[in-house]
Amino acid sequence: MSLEDRRRRHDRFFRQARERGFAARSVFKLEDLDRRFGLLRAGDRVLDLGCRPGSWLQYAVAAVGARGAVVGVDREPLPRPVPGARVVVGDALSVADADVRGELAAFDVVLSDMAPDTTGIRSADQARSAALLDGALSRAERLLVRGGRFAGKIFQGPEVEALRRRMAGRFADVRLVKPDASRAASAEVYLVGVGFAPDASAVPAGAPAPAARKR
Repeated sequence: MSLEDRRRRHDRFFRQARERGFAARSVFKLEDLDRRFGLLRAGDRVLDLGCRPGSWLQYAVAAVGARGAVVGVDREPLPRPVPGARVVVGDALSVADADVRGELAAFDVVLSDMAPDTTGIRSADQARSAALLDGALSRAERLLVRGGRFAGKIFQGPEVEALRRRMAGRFADVRLVKPDASRAASAEVYLVGVGFAPDASAVPAGAPAPAARKR
């Protein structure tokens, strides 16, 4: 890696992540989304799909506090444990819902920062990214409580609008956002939905509707 590449990678978000003890600079993408949309609240049950290297888990554990619960899923173990989080090792889209839930009935928040193994072919990478978000949404639709929240990464491309429309049919408010911490050259954006409204077939078993909370 050239000196210029290192400078771009070791930007202020990289340095701040190190200073604050986070596993990666990507934590500031979640922090930005949380600040804008109130994604994470004390006592929430949070599911993080594609959780490695663990910075989103670290942030979520701090945000939900001792009364909350945080579960991460990734195909590889974390480089180091995140106290307060339970991690399931396996494919985030194929691990059984029962293994993800554990003792929890459902989740208040589902997050996905998953990205595909890129090929360098733009259309192929966009399609792979869209497939990951589609799978994350499917799991969210099965596991979110009424009124729940979702945020997931996708590469900009022709599939974004179709997925935004899909979310608009299930969430009261849907936004397409590029967090400040996303690099300017990156094609990534995030679809955020708040106010999940499941249909009868998608209601997670044993998941009562939570009382309304002020933001």
